Amino acid sequence: MTFSEEPLLIFDGACGTSLQLMDITETDWSGCEGCNEILNLSAPRHILQFHADMLDAGAMVVETDTFGASSVVLAEYGLQGKVKEINTRAVENARLAIGDKKNKYVAGSVGPGTKLPSLGHISVSELAKATSEQVEALLEAGVDCLIIETCQDLLQTKTALVAAFEVIESSGIDVPVMASVTIEAQGSMLVGSDIATVAATLEPYPLFSLGLNCATGPLDMMSHVKYLSQHWPARISVIPNQGLPEVVDGATHYPLSPADYAEQMYGFIVNQGVSIVGGCCGTSPAHIAALAKRVTGVTPGKREVSA
Repeated sequence: MTFSEEPLLIFDGACGTSLQLMDITETDWSGCEGCNEILNLSAPRHILQFHADMLDAGAMVVETDTFGASSVVLAEYGLQGKVKEINTRAVENARLAIGDKKNKYVAGSVGPGTKLPSLGHISVSELAKATSEQVEALLEAGVDCLIIETCQDLLQTKTALVAAFEVIESSGIDVPVMASVTIEAQGSMLVGSDIATVAATLEPYPLFSLGLNCATGPLDMMSHVKYLSQHWPARISVIPNQGLPEVVDGATHYPLSPADYAEQMYGFIVNQGVSIVGGCCGTSPAHIAALAKRVTGVTPGKREVSA
């Protein structure tokens, strides 16, 4: 069975917050503390451990540690010349962690970067060039799909998607492309677009799936997922945080227990026909294990999609 044929796909949990819990030394960071992507080169054992823990928990899909591996973000650490090397090694690390496990897949993660075109931080052409470079490296390294995720700006999203599909066409390496937007607690993307606008804007693109990730927990995504369930013709992904983040004693805290998280995700699958689930910030191997156990043998509910 291929990635696109799987009836239900379980993605892994949070990379960044998982790495924060590891004993990563100054030497490991190689002078680039905070750049998680450099660990693919400087201390791959941490990335391998993260992937292995998620796979052991029941994840079917591991995302590459490349969320910020475009030249735009890497330039902040003086690493803009290592785009291909970092993305290639990240895919290799994911494959190494999978080993000979069956029905396990690698998703090439492409984040939004740190500069949004709608806010004038970066030009569309600059963003497209950076995305193309990263996508080309991920495709050549052999990912099973691409996920353009944590999208905060529809112009950024469209630019990334056009760049990705152009690279796919020119390279002849055809993989499914997923888009995942971030809807803030106030009900819209960072630059103001609601889920209806997102769906209408992205409908012309040949997406494997559209969904939501980050910003909030599952319950705060309910109305947006319900809209997609009724109006989006392809697959839907839901990859939330471990609840709506809170500040407790000066530190970020994510409140959902593994059992509560799994139960809420189960509801999306059976009630809204969601067929791609996973975890974003805060979600640990325990959360993915609870999710995998809860949805074993579950078939996504049927949807009636209106035009």
